[in-house]
Amino acid sequence: MRGLEKTRGLLGSLPASETLGTLEKGIELEKQGVEVFMLSVGEPDFDTPEPIKQACYEAIAQGCTKYTVPAGIEELREECAAKFRSDGIETTYRQVVVTPGGKFACAAAITALCGPGDEVILPVPYWVSHRHIIHASGAKAVLVDTFPENNFELTEEDLRRYVNANTRLLILCSPSNPTGAVYRRSTLETIAEYAVQNNFMILSDEVYEKLTYDADYPHISIASLSPEVNARTITVNSFSKSYAMTGWRVGFLTAPKWLSAKIDALQTHFVANVTTFAQYGALKALRDCTEECEKMRKQFALRRELFCKLLSDIPGLTFTRPAGAFYVFADISSFGLTSKEFCDQLMDEAHIAAAPGYGFGADRFVRFSYACSEETIIRASAGLAKFCAARHQ
Repeated sequence: MRGLEKTRGLLGSLPASETLGTLEKGIELEKQGVEVFMLSVGEPDFDTPEPIKQACYEAIAQGCTKYTVPAGIEELREECAAKFRSDGIETTYRQVVVTPGGKFACAAAITALCGPGDEVILPVPYWVSHRHIIHASGAKAVLVDTFPENNFELTEEDLRRYVNANTRLLILCSPSNPTGAVYRRSTLETIAEYAVQNNFMILSDEVYEKLTYDADYPHISIASLSPEVNARTITVNSFSKSYAMTGWRVGFLTAPKWLSAKIDALQTHFVANVTTFAQYGALKALRDCTEECEKMRKQFALRRELFCKLLSDIPGLTFTRPAGAFYVFADISSFGLTSKEFCDQLMDEAHIAAAPGYGFGADRFVRFSYACSEETIIRASAGLAKFCAARHQ
């Protein structure tokens, strides 16, 4: 008898996220009454701003609980298009698709565009889900190592080496999860030139675009560089990080009309529409919550300063100061442990949860999140210092 549990499909063969193991272990310890310092989760500890919640309550009270068109309510798509235009990206609401989180925006765009025979250039370290989504599409992920001494950016030499006739897509994540790096304009211009000359698409994952901290590393949307680049770019964004709306699951994207139509069609079959009343909360966020967003950004900036200062005194750890997002990607290779071994032992002994770098394609690194309180950062750093000192040669 055939084994029904053996899947034949690409989607059914995807593993669970490699970053979840430490989190699940931490949750189990918390249930047992153990205090765990959660430095593994990419989730702001702030509550969703009150005006956003109130807009959602009002939408429910007014009966906004029915289907919408799959791409999202027109008011929200108009507001998203206006936001993109303010960033220098020419688009219309008809090119915008509102998605159930930025993650699905990436998934819908990649799978609508790519298939067997296509190659997708993916800089390493990568966001864990990007690689698995490429696999689900049937395309080949072309992994290109990047390095801290070059701000974890692709180089022109990388592009010359890896771009070919099968290159369908290149993925950017800036500000980066997991490194916190923000791509420089000169690098973006080089990538844009290659995309136009070689006629491939760019997926620009800009979920952390509001969370940048240094004047020398401003966020720049690659699609804003020229109409020719815009015609080859999918720009993905989300309300999760900047507005503390992780559980709301509302993302959005803009793409050339021919591709946004394909993404919209895909979403009709997999999702239908994003939760209707959540869309009204997202609309309020874009219209009226700039001040709340900026307050959170300033707090993250202070936490970055604190965390980097404390980490710099820990023996054996090295890291590049992040210019954006809320992560520090630390090199732990001096300890002679894999990233999973390091994170497992850190959890067992110090009750500190961190994300192992192997899930991001970089096993010599560990990702720490500072999207938590200053008290948590201080106490966790003390435990981390003790843990590292005991292993430092």
